Formats: sequence, structure tokens, C-alpha cells
Amino acid sequence: MLYQALDWASLSPAAKKRAESAIMIISAKYGAVRPGDRIESYKEKIDNKKMKGVVAAKLDPIKVPLIVDCRSSTYKTVWQAPVEITVEVRVSTVVDGVRTVVTHMSKKTRGEITRWLLQSRSMPKTPEDLYAIVSEKYPCALTPSDGVEPWVLEVIAV
Repeated sequence: MLYQALDWASLSPAAKKRAESAIMIISAKYGAVRPGDRIESYKEKIDNKKMKGVVAAKLDPIKVPLIVDCRSSTYKTVWQAPVEITVEVRVSTVVDGVRTVVTHMSKKTRGEITRWLLQSRSMPKTPEDLYAIVSEKYPCALTPSDGVEPWVLEVIAV
């Protein structure tokens, strides 16, 4: 669902170039890959213990000012992102005035957010930058890291 919402084929060449340097995808079979990496189709559940070292070897050396974490809960234990520079994107909806976590639509919304970021005028360098860009399209709230857990951007799916 995330990839359908991202709609890679319709992205501009500039957005695709930005994605190649800004996006890492955790694959159950291949570890951490870039959008342009050619991999064969597969149906496999992730073995978090097996992939932990493989993914860390690829992601730990990367130095960036901000990590926008769009992983589903299944993939959270595969790699520990540095909390001080990581913003976890969580998606909720409001039903009868009550905020509720959504699962299926969260993948779609994270894909739409990823697309929005790739098409934005600039890439966010801080959690506040991320909030400013995403809040142009979605109602959202930013919660700072407590030093143990990462920042959280809670987005209300519309």
C-alpha cells in the first residue's frame, strides 16, 4: 500500500533522484535497499534476528541530519535509529471525536507523506522542518524525543 501511494512511476526525475539519496527500504529478503536497487519479487516475512546485523551494517554508517521513520511495527526491531534525529511517523484517524490508530490506511498515508516530502521545495533537516512540510497537507502533531524514544509525528489520515 505504501508503494502504491508513493506512485514511483509518476514521480518527476528530480523527485526520483532525491529519493535515491534519501530513502532506504528495509526488505525482508535483502536487508536495506534503495528505491532503484533491482531485486526479485518475493513473498517472505522478515526474520528480525537474521536481518538485524545486515541492516545495521548498511544503515549505521549513513550520516544524515534527520531520519523520517515510516516503518511498520513489524520492522521496528530490525534497526535502532538514533532517537535524537529520528521522527517516527504514526498515523491515526478520528472516529466520533476519538483519535484511533489505524493500520491499513497508515501505510497509504505514509506513502503519501513520502511522496509529499520528495516533491517538496526542500528536504527537512529537523523535526520542526518535517512538521512544517507535512502540516501543509495533513493535520498533525509533533512530540519531541524524551531521549529514550524518538520524536513522533502523529498524522491524522484524511
